[in-house]
Amino acid sequence: MTMPFIDLAAQQARIRNQLDSAIGRVLEHGRYIMGPEVKEFEEKLAAFCGAKHALGCANGTDALSLALMALGVKAGDAVFVPSFTFAATAEVVPFLGATPVFVDVLPDTFNMDVESLKRAIAFAKAEGLTPRCVIPVDLFGLSADYDAIIPVARENGLFVIDDAAQGFGASYHGRTVGALADITTTSFFPAKPLGCYGDGGALTTDNDEYAALISSLRNHGQGADRYDQQRIGMNSRLDTLQAAILIEKLAVFADEIEERQRVAERYSQGLKGRYGVPTVPEGLRSTWAQYTITTKSAAERDEVIAKTKDAGIPTAIYYPIPLHAQVAFRDFPRDPNGLPVSDGFAARVISLPMHPYLGAQVQDKIIEAIL
Repeated sequence: MTMPFIDLAAQQARIRNQLDSAIGRVLEHGRYIMGPEVKEFEEKLAAFCGAKHALGCANGTDALSLALMALGVKAGDAVFVPSFTFAATAEVVPFLGATPVFVDVLPDTFNMDVESLKRAIAFAKAEGLTPRCVIPVDLFGLSADYDAIIPVARENGLFVIDDAAQGFGASYHGRTVGALADITTTSFFPAKPLGCYGDGGALTTDNDEYAALISSLRNHGQGADRYDQQRIGMNSRLDTLQAAILIEKLAVFADEIEERQRVAERYSQGLKGRYGVPTVPEGLRSTWAQYTITTKSAAERDEVIAKTKDAGIPTAIYYPIPLHAQVAFRDFPRDPNGLPVSDGFAARVISLPMHPYLGAQVQDKIIEAIL
């Protein structure tokens, strides 16, 4: 048995006619940069998550950079990021001369540990840094605990950027991810729950000033026209073709989130008691960008990998090395108590095939092979 880890072809087959028509419209009008579909998609994305503004950009990494730029992050500032995440969350910070400070994650949700954040803030202050911003990550599709994180941030004068590259569309106590933080960033990398057919990203915010700054910064810092540069910006615009594709994907996104719940529940029912299965706190709903189980040891994970490989089942490890242990980041500060949960997860997590079109029969074969 062989199967895709994420079945983009099944989704494409479902909406192929709509995609062909959308792409055809862009080819017909020929406005490939900042065409009308970009504005249409931004409006629909803002409405979907309940934010006042949505602004497309070239990719999720640029979205993080633009958010930090809009908030005025600079040299001497400390930006607090979880260590158990993809490199993009942290790599944007040194670009602006600021310092990433690594924070541990919780053992049940994989998301930022607020007690570790408190220790990291105190440590950064003692090191002479100015705490400026915290970037919680909605890892694997589950929202971080913003009701715990935001008060700590405000007490210490920190902005909050929600890195929702994996969690856009999730819900948190009746609110949709995209309108929980000062600025939310997301990625439309093809493998994301809401992905395009190339690179793409977006930022959402309720703040008019931030929205105006981001709109300028993503387009070379321009003012009234393209030759009026008001600030140092960058070239990070969402392609019209990708916006047109995303409009059609957004139309089925809510339905796909429902199907992801079905797949996740079937996995949990089949695997709980034998492996650590994901925890979703009461009042939260994940988009299940990944379905990640935890083994008791690295050796047991190796056994799972071997069994699934023999059965033709793809798996992935997100993430085999926490950021604080990587060469590029190992000299940056971190929680002085260490990051034991991040270290432990790196040795014991494994992610299984997850997408809205994973049939029950195929999923049962995956569960059977793992057990």
